[in-house]
Parts: sequence; structure tokens; C-alpha cells
Amino acid sequence: MNSPLARLGARTSGSGVARAVTNALQPRNVLVSGMLGIGAVAGGLAGLAWGLLGALCAGLVPAAYIEFERKRGTWGDRHVVDRTKRAPIFLVILASVGTGALLMTWGHAPSDVIRAMVALWVMTVALLSVNTVWKISVDSAVASAVVALLSVVHSPWWLVGYAATVVVCWSRVALRYHTVWQTVAGATLGALTTVAWVGA
Repeated sequence: MNSPLARLGARTSGSGVARAVTNALQPRNVLVSGMLGIGAVAGGLAGLAWGLLGALCAGLVPAAYIEFERKRGTWGDRHVVDRTKRAPIFLVILASVGTGALLMTWGHAPSDVIRAMVALWVMTVALLSVNTVWKISVDSAVASAVVALLSVVHSPWWLVGYAATVVVCWSRVALRYHTVWQTVAGATLGALTTVAWVGA
């Protein structure tokens, strides 16, 4: 049972699960689901439409940019493991989320949706700042931020969603994209930035 082959098989199986988790709960998917949920809670069908705009700007546009650059050969995959190459991604996110927040403000979107977008923008600024000196986990930050947003906008019961955030952190470490402390820092930043901004 403890042979090298058995240990290799266990690691391979664990990596497969971690890969499935990190793909299913990647920032694009979490942000799309989260913004649609926040929009629906904040303003019914009209809010859902604004949430769709938020999902587009926060999740789909950045993901499309990453995929575009990946196909050009700029990065190996969507994870962009080299932190020195991440700055353009953060700048695209800031531009996209900022544009979405402005459109929501001009269109008189529900205040909770606007504040959620601003919170994500502030979080991205913080992630970009940290990333200049240290590789922080964006996946963990987003997974944490969306749970925190939903708990503030809708119900504290959403805090049970942090179980999923923990799983995301585990997957990033298991795949060796991040250390434990990089995922903890990302999750903490996501929670503190969002709760502090939306709860103000």
C-alpha cells in the first residue's frame, strides 16, 4: 500500500480532483454566478439584468482576454503562473469592472450591485499591488469575495459558502500553483476588501 507506485497513484488521483475543482470554481464561473445572484437579490428581474452586466464585465471580458492571449502563446494556460506576466490581466479587469460600475451608476442600477462592482474593483487594485512583490492567489480571493458579497447583500447564511472557498484554496496548493499562505492571503484579502467596502 505504501509503495512508490501507490503513492504516485494517490497523488495523481488527488491532482485530478484538484484540477476539476480549480476549473469548475475558476474566477470567471464564480463571478458570473455571484453577480447574477447579487443582481437578482438586489432588484428582481431588473436587478438580474444589471447582474448580467456585472457578470460580463467582471467575469467574461477578463476571461476572454486571457483566452485570447493564451491562444497567441503569451501564456501557457489561464493560470498564468508567472506573476510578472499578470499585470496586463489586472489592468484589463480594472478597465472592464470600472466601465461596468460607471454604466451601472449612469443607469441607476440597484445600489448593492454598484457597490459589489466597486468592491471588486478595489480588490483588484489590492491584488495588483501585492502581485508586484509577491504571488497572491487570485482564485482564492475571488472565491472569498463573492461569498462575502452575498453574505452582506443577501444573508449571513451565505457564509457557509466559505467551505467552497477552502476547497478552492486546497486545489491551488495541490496543483502547486500557490503555497498555503498565498491562498490564505488571497482569501483574506477578498473577504476584508469586500466586507469593508460593501458594509460601509
